[in-house]
Amino acid sequence: MGNTPTSDADGAIETRGIEPVPDSERRGSVRELFPTWVAANISVLLLTMGASLVVFNELNFWQVLTVAAVASATAFGMVGVLSVSGKWGGAPGALLSRAAFGVRGNYFPGAVLWVARFGWETINAVTGAYAVLTVLDLLFGVRSNKVLIVVTLLAFVACTFLVSGMGRKALQVCNKWSTYLFGVFSVLVLVYLVANMNWGDVFAKSPGSTSMMIAGIGTIAAGGISWVPTGPDFARYLPHSVSGRKIVGTTISGAALVLVPMVLMGGVIAVSNPQLAEATDPVSFLGDVLPNWLAVPYLITAVVGMILINSLSMYSAGFTAQTMGVKLPRAMAVSINAVISLVGGLFMMLAATSFIGSFITFLTLLAVSFSAWIGVYAVDMARRRKMAVRYDPVGLMDTGRTSRYWYTGGFCWQALTAWAVALIAGLCFTDVEWFTGPLATTWIGANGLGWATTIAIAAAIFAILPRARENVTPSTEADRADRKPAAVG
Repeated sequence: MGNTPTSDADGAIETRGIEPVPDSERRGSVRELFPTWVAANISVLLLTMGASLVVFNELNFWQVLTVAAVASATAFGMVGVLSVSGKWGGAPGALLSRAAFGVRGNYFPGAVLWVARFGWETINAVTGAYAVLTVLDLLFGVRSNKVLIVVTLLAFVACTFLVSGMGRKALQVCNKWSTYLFGVFSVLVLVYLVANMNWGDVFAKSPGSTSMMIAGIGTIAAGGISWVPTGPDFARYLPHSVSGRKIVGTTISGAALVLVPMVLMGGVIAVSNPQLAEATDPVSFLGDVLPNWLAVPYLITAVVGMILINSLSMYSAGFTAQTMGVKLPRAMAVSINAVISLVGGLFMMLAATSFIGSFITFLTLLAVSFSAWIGVYAVDMARRRKMAVRYDPVGLMDTGRTSRYWYTGGFCWQALTAWAVALIAGLCFTDVEWFTGPLATTWIGANGLGWATTIAIAAAIFAILPRARENVTPSTEADRADRKPAAVG
């Protein structure tokens, strides 16, 4: 478990685990969140998703722009709002979730989120490996083969494990410089496209239906929704005095700076290259669309970005693992996700027949699984705004009967009921490659609003049910000042 770290915020390698950050180490700045959420969106998959809006949803230029803007504001608006709880409690979202579900009840939604994160990291690892293979082909004419696939994927996952294992400081430095580099090359790509695209064809495309726009918003927003439970992880070093509105604004602007133009670029490219939306390899098409002098450095910076996306995800996954009871330091807990993403990535690259089909299916299920948690957590967070003790650090770390969040046998049945009902309802509205829910043909299901309905159902049920009473007795209140949270390194 390790000893309580001293001045962990200043160390080159972060040793702090899920235990709340003491006020003395809360020296973070809201500015740090901007490159974090820029880096979280540096993925060429956004180009593929933008292309799918044109090819499958049949949207035109202005509709793709609207979808991208609304999706980024919606998804990362939720990320920003729930990130504020990280400032309140100084702890990762996986640990703060105990206050809503109970110290034992939290295992159920935690397990679902953990499994969903495995899939997200696998998708990103595969995309990064494909980008490396494309660079090798463009530079040296080395064609992809099974051995090379294994080597590139292993190298990508190893780099991800290294960066995420080092922790907060390493991520901040990498995020900052990747933001600069990717920004420069993205501008160059935009200039090239402006000069070489047939804009007559782009603007001549007829508009698609409103229902397809709504469905497109859900598809694009799904990736951002997956970051909502991890938002508090990156805000836990912020002082209590930091403005919550600034947290939300910085989160949205950082994400939108990358997400909107990349989705739009994908849509523009798809007008003349519709195969982009269906490619088995989602990034090799860039070698055909862009000249080598631009495609190679752009892909290299994109690889760095995707390493950071996976590093940010695995960083938070380490906290989830510890919250689920894994008795390992945070850096080593990350290795569980690294191994699973490697195995899953090998399956997708060597056995799966349709990358984009698997990706859209995964995004849809991801959005539903995360949305049920979001609805409950948001209501719990709203209730805590006026509480004298928003999050009790001792109670969060205490998993026994003396915990403030013991509720009934360690379970908050109100939160678990709302979460379970919403999750089942969300799946009923879901339609993916291998599963069609009984309500998938309704207006909500046909318009891809299962995720939004899931959030609303979870929030409504939890708000209506009787409010659970926290375990606050004279003895626990007296002990709270004397007891310190156990450290999980």
